[in-house]
Amino acid sequence: MLYWLADYLVQFVSAFAVFKYLTLRAILGVMTSLSISLLMGPKVIKRLNELQIGQTIRDDGPQSHLTKAGTPTMGGALILMSIFVSTLLWSDLSNRYVWTVLAVTFLFGAVGWVDDYRKVVDRSSQGLPARWKYLWQSVVGLGAAIFLFMSAGSPAETQLIVPFFKNVAWDMGVFYIVFSYLVIVGSSNAVNLTDGLDGLAIMPTVLVGGALGVIAYLAGNVEFANYLHIPYIRSAGELVVFCAALGGAGLGFLWFNTYPAQIFMGDVGALALGAALGVIAVIVRHEIVLFIMGGIFVLETVSVILQVASFKLTGKRIFRMAPIHHHFELKGWPEPRVIVRFWIITVMLVLFGLATLKLR
Repeated sequence: MLYWLADYLVQFVSAFAVFKYLTLRAILGVMTSLSISLLMGPKVIKRLNELQIGQTIRDDGPQSHLTKAGTPTMGGALILMSIFVSTLLWSDLSNRYVWTVLAVTFLFGAVGWVDDYRKVVDRSSQGLPARWKYLWQSVVGLGAAIFLFMSAGSPAETQLIVPFFKNVAWDMGVFYIVFSYLVIVGSSNAVNLTDGLDGLAIMPTVLVGGALGVIAYLAGNVEFANYLHIPYIRSAGELVVFCAALGGAGLGFLWFNTYPAQIFMGDVGALALGAALGVIAVIVRHEIVLFIMGGIFVLETVSVILQVASFKLTGKRIFRMAPIHHHFELKGWPEPRVIVRFWIITVMLVLFGLATLKLR
């Protein structure tokens, strides 16, 4: 909205033209969402405490987690509010990619909100049944994939790009819809599985989101795209504002979510943020790079799949507990050690993912 206002005022005061620069609006996006998170955080925590919307803790997990029972959850609503306000203020609202990402983020957040509400307010141990959760995730994911496929304006927008190779690009055709759907829904659930320790999921989300913002900026600039031999996606650069808002909102939330957490994001935050990362990666055609940078999310998901498969097939468990962050806790690692080490791994993976832009 402020972008449009500045565009109107530039005819009277030329200085307003500075707001056309993506880099400036990205910086303002970070500052706006960070400020909202920091200012509204205490109020949200207080209100959630008053409503007794507290986290329930599994009694078969690490015993140290039992003290977290009652900690306010559904804090992801704070993150989403900060992202939406900042993005609506500083992005070009005529950009279809901005609205696509906002819609996917909101709708996945709505699915997570229903799940959280049923768990902590209705006191339903299962929350939203898995089949219904997956159904609505699939509806939104497929809808986004179909929209992006139908609205694609160039062949590059539906090609699968393989890192490290300059000229390896597979035109997926209709399979693009299936692949994009799997990326969006898979990313959403992967972040949700990772959200089990204080700050464990939000920091990698911020790091990966920031890197995707860099990629979106480069992919949306024809000169940078040609120089780096990555697909040029017209108008994708505007997503850097959303990614910046995500980073600011995430860091603001981490202020209260860091160990020992005063608030948890819940499914409303984890499902939405994971889906946001997935759909951005799909738009900028860097899904494989997302898998690299989000290696922690992938590891957490694979650990659950292996644990379930092993127990059903052999009756034995591979890990002491899945997702894998609980395995390390049960081995004796203090929670902060698990968290920080996973952060460090994510930093290295993000840097490696960004390096693939040049190593072609």
